[in-house]
Amino acid sequence: MRPKTQVIHAGIFGDEFTGSVSVPIYQTSTYKQEAVGKTKGYDYSRSGNPTRHALEVLIQELEHGKAGFAFGSGMAAISSVLMLLNSGDHLVITDDVYGGTFRVIDKVFKRLGISATFVDTSAPENIEKAITAKTKALYLETPTNPLLKVTDIREASKIAHQHGLLLIVDNTFATPYWQHPLDLGADIVLHSATKYIGGHSDVVAGLVAVASNELAERLYFVQNSVGAVPGPQDAWLLVRGIKTLGLRMEQVEKNANQIAKFLEAHPKVKKVYYPGLESHPGHNLAAKQASGFGGMISFDVGDEKTVNQILSKTHFFTLAESLGAVESLISVPAKMTHASIPKPRRDELGITDGLIRLSVGIEDAEDLIEDLEQALS
Repeated sequence: MRPKTQVIHAGIFGDEFTGSVSVPIYQTSTYKQEAVGKTKGYDYSRSGNPTRHALEVLIQELEHGKAGFAFGSGMAAISSVLMLLNSGDHLVITDDVYGGTFRVIDKVFKRLGISATFVDTSAPENIEKAITAKTKALYLETPTNPLLKVTDIREASKIAHQHGLLLIVDNTFATPYWQHPLDLGADIVLHSATKYIGGHSDVVAGLVAVASNELAERLYFVQNSVGAVPGPQDAWLLVRGIKTLGLRMEQVEKNANQIAKFLEAHPKVKKVYYPGLESHPGHNLAAKQASGFGGMISFDVGDEKTVNQILSKTHFFTLAESLGAVESLISVPAKMTHASIPKPRRDELGITDGLIRLSVGIEDAEDLIEDLEQALS
């Protein structure tokens, strides 16, 4: 199947009992058993639910994995994957990751005895240098949040597997419509499904797909034990959202490409971060390992005063947390999504007080550009 057909027809289609075209919402917590231990496949909705199962099969197929898993949030998905590690283990991770990822590693898992080294993984030699005898996993965001750096997944896979490490890739920005990390050698791929997968700012969830049956068994044990699962209504919203993923991602990228070029040419913009620009250092790699550049753009206007001016003047860009929705969103990483990262570290990474992040929506690009033009002026 081609991509836009796959997002419609992959997974479990409809309902065989009634002929319903839409997967039903099984709003139940428990299931009748014919005898003790004799079920029709489900006994308790923390362990499994037919609506959630449809979503999990769908993400498995879209990410070309052996199994899929759904969680109550992106952070629940990330945390559950990190629970595959043990106390004393070490993790190498991309430096400018989402602030929530940094926080849970630095403030929660570190307390539980799991350490991490944050490096610029877009340079493979940095990965090699950071690996120790205790390293058990390599965690990538690519493109990264918010600086849109690109890491070579295939090269990272070679390094990880030479050292016996798990390769985990956060594919939230690219989505399975544009990029397939498991095909490039990753062991685990995860998403904040709140973002592009859902696509409508109406659900919070996380998704994971794994490359082996062994990992599937281990992660299911964590999922069932911890119970950080979404309800059937949320699962159904994600199945519905995925059906338009192809249409949305193509329009978002078309808009983002025009906006990035506009920003790059604007005299008040100091720097633009967007892999679709030929000036981006990761442009060629992004074009090689993904089939699209996505809809996330960051740009630096130099200072907080200019940032505040822009925020107060935009009409079609909504100031809000999150990303990946049909409506365009604008945020200030240093004050919002990455505020949990200490300021000296943010400054070192380039997450300055003058940095703005755009999540480009599916509106008319001309309206979005005009909105930014008048705000910058």
